[in-house]
Amino acid sequence: MSDSISPSNPIPLIQDVTRQELREWMVSQDLPAYRADQVYTWLYQRRVAGFGEMANLGKPAKFALGAHFRIGRLEPAEALHSKDGSIKYRFVLDDGRSIESVLMEHADHHTVCVSSQVGCAMGCDFCQTAKMGLVRNLTPGEIVMQVLAARCDLPDGGNLRNIVFMGMGEPFHNYANVMRALEIFTDEYGFNFSQRRITVSTSGLLPQIRKFGQERVKANLAVSLNGVTDEVRTQLMPVNRTYNLQRLVEACKAYPLASHRRITFEYILMKGVTDSVDDAKRLIRLLHGLKFKVNLIPYNEAPGSKYQRPDWEDVRAFQQHLLGRGVVATLRISKGQDVQGACGQLIVSKSTARPAEALPA
Repeated sequence: MSDSISPSNPIPLIQDVTRQELREWMVSQDLPAYRADQVYTWLYQRRVAGFGEMANLGKPAKFALGAHFRIGRLEPAEALHSKDGSIKYRFVLDDGRSIESVLMEHADHHTVCVSSQVGCAMGCDFCQTAKMGLVRNLTPGEIVMQVLAARCDLPDGGNLRNIVFMGMGEPFHNYANVMRALEIFTDEYGFNFSQRRITVSTSGLLPQIRKFGQERVKANLAVSLNGVTDEVRTQLMPVNRTYNLQRLVEACKAYPLASHRRITFEYILMKGVTDSVDDAKRLIRLLHGLKFKVNLIPYNEAPGSKYQRPDWEDVRAFQQHLLGRGVVATLRISKGQDVQGACGQLIVSKSTARPAEALPA
């Protein structure tokens, strides 16, 4: 079983444990393996707060669970409600550090945007989270509990349909814990999410992209592109110095995709930097031969931003150029902009982030 333990609490968090691991643990305790399936149902479908509430377990199982695990819960230290119906949460973790997540309202469903790290090490020039640096990775349970907490704010009959790893952090920089969280999200006894309804976004870590393509859990892959020349992309995203555009595109061409799947390329439109029709032309040439779609994101300005949101006519011209040449190009009007909850805006103060002395990548 994984030794993943919350950094400030020596009692293992049961949300860090996959169902298969829990089945093996049950057997080690001379308990039936199927008890793990029951525990998962109580945790993630019935959302109980204590082992004592798991009515069909029996006393031996409840006693063993209570002696070895704790059930974690994230309570929002702050919840900012946007005029568009979105809610930005600030959650305080066991060690006092904070992360942000966003519950987004759509016409017939909700999406939750989760964080995978406290801060981020990638240093993207346009992103507020980058200003924090990397504080630490989140455990699988800390990722999972963001969704559990957001689900409490769904309206009656509300449908939480999508999970996107687009919050604080680079998911592939915390690869093992993100994969464990994905296993819990898609487990039939857990959240039972469709793999097609989960998207993991990366700045372009090529070894992890290759590895992700071979995983059993086939979540959607999104690549944060944001520049169509190495000069511009390196200015915006330092990762391009290590994995440049040619290498990134080659890795994406080799990425295994089912017939109905595409790679999503996220492209932030910044005034005078990435928003020209010439950039649109370069984008088409760059991605030629790939199964892809483009998600266009007009830049979300934040206090102190050095970049600007483009004019609306330039946004439309960029999109229309792509559409006119057969490229699937959606326009994301980011939710939660008025509460600084939109793409690239998530950040917590240094007093609540508290960078650690030395952290593994």
